[in-house]
Amino acid sequence: MNTLDDFLKGHPSAADLKAVIAAVASACVGISRVVSAGAIAGNLGSAGQMNVQAEEQKQLDVITNDMLSDSLRKCPPVAGFASEELDTIEATGRQGGFLVTFDPLDGSSNIDVNVSVGTIFSVLPAPPDKLLEERDFLLPGRRQVAAGYAIYGPQTMLVLTLMDGVHGFTLSASGEWLLTHERVSIPKDTKEFAINMSNQRHWAEPIRTYVDGCLAGKTGERGKDFNMRWVASMVADVHRIMMRGGVFMYPWDKREPDRPGKLRLMYEGNPMALLIEQAGGEAINGREDILDVQPSALHERVAVVLGSANEVKLVRNLSSV
Repeated sequence: MNTLDDFLKGHPSAADLKAVIAAVASACVGISRVVSAGAIAGNLGSAGQMNVQAEEQKQLDVITNDMLSDSLRKCPPVAGFASEELDTIEATGRQGGFLVTFDPLDGSSNIDVNVSVGTIFSVLPAPPDKLLEERDFLLPGRRQVAAGYAIYGPQTMLVLTLMDGVHGFTLSASGEWLLTHERVSIPKDTKEFAINMSNQRHWAEPIRTYVDGCLAGKTGERGKDFNMRWVASMVADVHRIMMRGGVFMYPWDKREPDRPGKLRLMYEGNPMALLIEQAGGEAINGREDILDVQPSALHERVAVVLGSANEVKLVRNLSSV
């Protein structure tokens, strides 16, 4: 069975980009071990501080952020990186190469109850021949050159794209990433949707209409029954879609009308949207492709609807009425 090293050696991408992927993958091996140690290592629970998102940090948020940051600092093609857990960017002092944005431990609210969590990352081109600034990271998602996530669950998997489809690697007992899922393809149709139903009263009308249609089942206009799934860990919900189809929604809601959505465009929305599109699905913020959104801030939020193409198209059509 091919390893990630074999896959990268045979891939036509530039050597520098492959070095960045290898650095992230290596950090994820270490993160998997730290996460699996859990209470044994005494690293569960709160870190006693808030991050830039005004959210309580878990100890593992801080630990995994440091691990990934250290790996990227040591990677020569990385000019700088930005994390959901950090206030601003960190420049390495090198010019050219690549920028990396990441969520070191997505779904950290689930850490203490032993539910799947993960790492999400995005790779962007760095500007040549200049000192790095925060605005250099503010590129639309279509400028990404690679993206991926690691999911730490019953098996640890790394799912990534180098702009030629999506491939999945499973972590072996010896610590190697083995290619187990080639050319992942998301079915265009589905009977599963994932959304936090407790927020239903706050949604905009198109989302309520779509979900009502799913809930009506065979007796409604859709003419088929749907199952609802919700893990509250984006990595876990998206991974399910990658493996068998479905639609994941984290929409705008009226409690904070001036905020476009809950999830972060640079650390969650863009990399997941790229993976979904590369696997044959679609990803929108309600009306517009997420990958076409021009970021205006490093920690910008975005509404997310992604997954099986025909379901996302239906939400888009409802939103354009």
